[in-house]
Amino acid sequence: MVDRPARRIVFFGTPAFAVPSLEALLHSPHQVAGVVTQPDRPRGRGQHTSDGPVKAAAIAAGLPVLQPDRMKDEAFLDQLTALEADLGVVAAYGRILTDRILAVPPMGMVNVHASLLPRYRGAAPVHRAVIAGESETGVTIMRVVRALDAGPMLGTIRRPIGPDDTSEDVERDLARLGAALLLSAIDGLVAGTASEVPQNEAAATYAARLTREDGLVDWQASAGRIHDLVRGLHPWPHAYTFLDGRRFILHRSRAVHDSPPSACAPGVVVEASPTRLAVAAGSGVLDILVIQAEGKRPMGVRDFLAGHPLRVGDRFGAP
Repeated sequence: MVDRPARRIVFFGTPAFAVPSLEALLHSPHQVAGVVTQPDRPRGRGQHTSDGPVKAAAIAAGLPVLQPDRMKDEAFLDQLTALEADLGVVAAYGRILTDRILAVPPMGMVNVHASLLPRYRGAAPVHRAVIAGESETGVTIMRVVRALDAGPMLGTIRRPIGPDDTSEDVERDLARLGAALLLSAIDGLVAGTASEVPQNEAAATYAARLTREDGLVDWQASAGRIHDLVRGLHPWPHAYTFLDGRRFILHRSRAVHDSPPSACAPGVVVEASPTRLAVAAGSGVLDILVIQAEGKRPMGVRDFLAGHPLRVGDRFGAP
């Protein structure tokens, strides 16, 4: 085996998805010169300001941390240049990088993107793939260019999406797979053997950033589509619906393809027994397995119905 010279790397990332890639670099022959992550923001139910996952990992490793408010800030650009990195690695950083930033590392920058590009470019590739009912996704390592997630690809790895997998399940696995693929791609770049494959622009799709409004259940949709929404929006922002003006969050579900009684409109409760809460959809029936009244904790159906006695004929819907 031919030894490859180690490179100095600057790492851009913010959420938990990026941590395995950072840790893989820390355990590689390469040197992480510093980490760029988004400014601290309020987190959790109490909205207390705390370190993001990447920042916490960087501090634990004793790495310099940069948190620019503005990508064009001259002081930040000076600090970035002073790191003297050979290569930049981006993993879910959450901001578009300017041409000046992209030009700092002599070897350019590569991105760990959680989709099989060119599908699902953008901020929420895992969630959008699960919501769409895709049977497969993956990770792509690509060259970072000014256009959003449009650079040539250095490698891909695939992961099936099971019918009950949540976005949390899929993203956790992709973070691990992407970290290993990243090291392989860097080896290719260092050795000069990397193959950079252009993306097919005609096949590109966009994964828009999630909002709370994305979670409102349309009961006119099929039970399968609603189930995909529930699991695709877990663990945030969650699918939700309303009954008598109260908001209910759906955490777990199962699509049943039996037809509901012919007189039942979409959103109507067709069974509310101690062990089952079943709701008519546009086609099929959705079994709600874990549900949460807003402001309360998530509950299985038995516990939920003990405190929220629903009846057959009650109807979930919009506010």
